[in-house]
Amino acid sequence: MTDVLEPRAIGRDLLRRDGGLKVRGTAVYADETPVPEGAGPPAYCRVVTSTVARGRIVDLDTTAAEALDGVQRVLTHATAEHLASTEDRELAVLQDAEVGFRGQIVAAVLADSDEIAREAAGLVEVRYAAEATNAELRAELRADRTDLYTPEKVNAGHETDTATGNMDDALALAPVTLERTYRTPMQHNNPMEPHATSALWTGTHLTLWDSTQSVHRVRDTVVQVFGLAPEQVRVVCPYVGGGFGSKGTPHANVVTAALAARALPGRLVRFALTRQEMFALAGHRTPTIQRLQLAAERDGTLRGIAIDVVEQTSKVKEFAEQTGVPTRTMYAAPNRRTTHRLAALDVPVPSWMRAPGECPGMFGPEVALDELAVELGIDPVELRIRNEPEVDPETGRPFSSRNLVACLRAGAERFGWADRDPEPGTRRVDGWWVGTGVAASVYPTIRMTKSTATVRREGDRYVGRIGAADLGTGAYTVLPQILADALGVDEARVDVLLGDTDLPEASVAGGSSGTTTWGSALVEAAREFRDEFGDDPREGDEAAADVPPNPAEQEYVMSAFGAQFAEVRVHADTGEVRVPRLYGVFACGRIVNPRTARSQLLGGMTMGLGMALHEQSLLDPRTGAVVNHDLAEYHVPANADVADLQAHWLDEDDPYVNPMGSKGVGEIGIVGTAAAVANAAWHATGVRVRDLPITLDKVLG
Repeated sequence: MTDVLEPRAIGRDLLRRDGGLKVRGTAVYADETPVPEGAGPPAYCRVVTSTVARGRIVDLDTTAAEALDGVQRVLTHATAEHLASTEDRELAVLQDAEVGFRGQIVAAVLADSDEIAREAAGLVEVRYAAEATNAELRAELRADRTDLYTPEKVNAGHETDTATGNMDDALALAPVTLERTYRTPMQHNNPMEPHATSALWTGTHLTLWDSTQSVHRVRDTVVQVFGLAPEQVRVVCPYVGGGFGSKGTPHANVVTAALAARALPGRLVRFALTRQEMFALAGHRTPTIQRLQLAAERDGTLRGIAIDVVEQTSKVKEFAEQTGVPTRTMYAAPNRRTTHRLAALDVPVPSWMRAPGECPGMFGPEVALDELAVELGIDPVELRIRNEPEVDPETGRPFSSRNLVACLRAGAERFGWADRDPEPGTRRVDGWWVGTGVAASVYPTIRMTKSTATVRREGDRYVGRIGAADLGTGAYTVLPQILADALGVDEARVDVLLGDTDLPEASVAGGSSGTTTWGSALVEAAREFRDEFGDDPREGDEAAADVPPNPAEQEYVMSAFGAQFAEVRVHADTGEVRVPRLYGVFACGRIVNPRTARSQLLGGMTMGLGMALHEQSLLDPRTGAVVNHDLAEYHVPANADVADLQAHWLDEDDPYVNPMGSKGVGEIGIVGTAAAVANAAWHATGVRVRDLPITLDKVLG
């Protein structure tokens, strides 16, 4: 590994550079893009979506909509242009009469105002020939379905199934075994800013102002779908109002906006999904069914661990969540098995949601470990420590750093774990049952290879350029800190430009990989700059570099770890569940900016709290529709839901991961939170909830 940077700006608690713009409301988002000079008044797009889960359009009447004053065009599969590629069926918008899920776009109205477009969309009449399928075959996920299949790979290219040793023998010979089934529900990302795109065709050139986690991924997708050259498409995204993974890959709204703008050349077309439309068109976390099997000695030593996962995908496009992958690396056990099986249903396409794989995949194992601790009469923290592996159980390679035990011990001390009641359901305060729980977290340290950065001297300043997206995580702030240290100059003299395909290509803001990837490219560009121009560069001097190879990535397994502790109170009469305390301690390498890192960790823990107590997309299997498709019915946490929320970290020195010594912080906070809350709810009540969310009817049981 190349030498780790000496920290100067890195590690400083600097204010967010974009914070003032966002607080004052002057940061410009995709749907607020100013109309370019000469483009004329903007047009607005609204869509008509299918009301059947599977079938075919047999009649589509746009007469009334087109007669409305101010309507410019109504696009349908009969009038929209033919796309160059329809290989990705999710993106094959308005290409044929087939309907693959409830909420699919079947028409698009373009009008002079958003209000007119909405009214006109309501006037479009669509008649379907719905396929008469059994409701269970349409949308219900069950582990006993006869049509489950094995995907070729699961998300991120992981092997679908793995096995080490003999799990059956371990279960037969171990003195203590445990088999449980756990369930996590369908969930939706629900960022504050909806998915939005403004599009403008100028001749044969398309400009998209898109709310995205990757401008280059959007450009590459649009280039393929429309059969364009890369230089014909520019994508701009200075600010994003959240995404949590849902904006990491282009969805149908981007293609719709480009189609709409092509129908009105020279006019800027704005298209923002409604909150309801996002539940069908912007991806979701697939529900999972996890069968856990543990085989252990009476001292708690695991002899075997297995997870068999059943989850859903869409018939339109496959997405296989890597739910079983964290079980492969978390705890020592000589016998192991992980499997994934999919049910292809008539539902919208699942996609990334914060910590895909690790987030749902750590719920079952961490609750199962808690149940094993109860069975053996061993403290749950101690049980985890006893099963700490010396090397990665899956590959046999050493960890670049692994401080899970230190996180567990530091968290236990901060939380006051030693004062925990030994038995569940024994502490009652003012009518509330009180309990505490713990769970561990893991998230891989990912560094993409495809990113380029440039560094240029401009006056008395240094300007870095990289086409990354600041998802709201603080990239505008932390990347100048990294570049300043690499150049050996004061951070105040450094700027980094982001969010435009006119800048050098950058990887997606996903997988908690942004800082490690883009920072590595900027450090390498700074080294090239200093090697070529020395310590006294002149105006206009510039250097460029790609992410350099890191041989250590083949020698070590690189991950961040953490431990979460929760206090849960359950009202004895009503079953109301409260979480007055939620603490996390993490080992995430060197922290580049404590302010932005703490924000990410607290945000992840808050989402984990929502997963534990609130979030559940309720799919009607008769219609294929999510019925609670707004923020009035799809509940997310508020400030009142946790009084004492704390995120801490260890000073971890890992010289192998990258020049900054950093690991990702964006997702690990969510990973173990739901399990910690579930374990605490059991300790409070003696009732074990194995299917999320934890609602009053379950704890009252």
